[in-house]
Amino acid sequence: MTTEQLIYLLIPLPVIVPAATAALALLLSRRPRLQQVLSLTALGALVAISIGLVYLVYAHGIHTVQVGGWDSPIGITLVADSLAVLMIAVSQLVLFAVMWFGIGQGISDGDDDEPISVFVPTYMLLNMGVSMAFLAGDLFNMYVGFEVLLVASYVLLTLGASSSRIRAGVSYVMVNMLSSMVFLLAIGLVYQSVGTVNFAHISIRMEEIPAGTRTAIFAVLLVAFAVKAAVFPLSSWLPDSYPTAPSMVTAVFAGLLTKVGVYAIIRARSVVFPGGGLDDVLMWAGLATMLMGILGAMAQNDIKRLLSFTLVSHIGYMIFGIAVGNAMGLTGAIFYIVHHILVQTALFLVVGLIERQAGSSSLRRLGGLAKSSPLLAILYLIPALNLGGIPPFSGFLGKVLLIQAGAESGTATAWILVAGSIVTSLLTLYTMIIVWSKAFWRDRSDAPEGDMALATPATLRERTKLVALDERADVGRIPLGMLAPTMLLVVASVAVTILAGPLSGIANRAATNVSNVDAYRTAVLGVRDLDSVDSLDDVGRTKQPWNPAAPHEKAEEVGHE
Repeated sequence: MTTEQLIYLLIPLPVIVPAATAALALLLSRRPRLQQVLSLTALGALVAISIGLVYLVYAHGIHTVQVGGWDSPIGITLVADSLAVLMIAVSQLVLFAVMWFGIGQGISDGDDDEPISVFVPTYMLLNMGVSMAFLAGDLFNMYVGFEVLLVASYVLLTLGASSSRIRAGVSYVMVNMLSSMVFLLAIGLVYQSVGTVNFAHISIRMEEIPAGTRTAIFAVLLVAFAVKAAVFPLSSWLPDSYPTAPSMVTAVFAGLLTKVGVYAIIRARSVVFPGGGLDDVLMWAGLATMLMGILGAMAQNDIKRLLSFTLVSHIGYMIFGIAVGNAMGLTGAIFYIVHHILVQTALFLVVGLIERQAGSSSLRRLGGLAKSSPLLAILYLIPALNLGGIPPFSGFLGKVLLIQAGAESGTATAWILVAGSIVTSLLTLYTMIIVWSKAFWRDRSDAPEGDMALATPATLRERTKLVALDERADVGRIPLGMLAPTMLLVVASVAVTILAGPLSGIANRAATNVSNVDAYRTAVLGVRDLDSVDSLDDVGRTKQPWNPAAPHEKAEEVGHE
């Protein structure tokens, strides 16, 4: 088997494997232990496959797969470029760690909060939706990926069917259904204007559309993606929805779901609408997202809700990098996405450990955790300092890339964003230190509601009317199965710092791939004379991978004889 054939076989697996695993998990609904083994094995295999794809695509260029034998732009095209496979690799690592965390937490079939017979197949469908959105080479199948995400995330969000989770779930679904309707409207506008939904084909035909029409269509797409990415002012749904879910669900939501929206913005801005007509709007939206998110975080007393606001805030950094419109900005945005997925997921898993250790995530009830659990304190402190941008962590390096991109742009708006990003970083660090000082450093007896913190199951039952926390007989004991995956993600976030050079190189290659619209069109449509593509008949049947080292040489034919 040649390298090209291997890549061709590997590209669909991040979509096929989760779908098949979900189906098998449903068949094993009465065998929860087998479900756990099956899901963890599949996720571990996907981590290895995705890392292999990162290496192969980095070395051999963009590759595509035509599903069902129908050629683009008519058929379903899966596009594996450096950005897509990098996002899939980080996502699979996070999904593996969170599933391991959930198994360690002791999910049991029929439990009121996390019924595993529903959880495992739904979780794998979530994985399928994430991968499908990243690999989709057209708007409609990206929409399908988003909808798979929506259905799966709604089920995960409402596990246990408590009143608070149902209320949050209804709000979450209503907002995301509205964004999906806007997305469908945008797809209809695109098809009406250019007669295709394939990204590469749209980008060619859109050049003939009047500038005003292009900008209007792009604006509709941005609204749909901005809701999913939680960009201000379309972000108020997130802090009200995420904290109500179990910690492991909140962790995977915070790490991945908003990044799928950011990825869609990158793809639309760079491939479909490369002119940058709405960059100024994106810049101001990024600034508002940074500042409003962190100001909201400073007002919170619950760590989950506080981290949900910081999640919104740091989406602004990614929008900043996209909107600057230069190569360094996009490189910085991609690097920051990788950093933030790992760090934010790790922090939410740490919150899950705090709840297990102390029985609460409220800062009014916590204290003394550094003394009672020094390891837990370290596991919080490392990603917290990383998120706050303390050198030499990856959060600092990512912000430096973005600040350099803003300075390179040199516009007044870019300089305002640079100032806003620095202020947001300082306020993030302040917020993380507040959590440290209250939850870890002070004595629990000094907390306003420290006497209400749960020490024993008996105490819990006595105070059940006062404390809205789950009854658990294992408060104070952290299973190794919860601790180990949290440590894995913390170590992975530190590895981003240690391997910042190679990773920034991969991010730069991903930014170059995304920005090189001609190469993307060539890889997807299989033609060299791009000016001649004005009808479906002009698109060849042979797909040729683009080699960045030799973009004008005829590449080996892949996937077709």
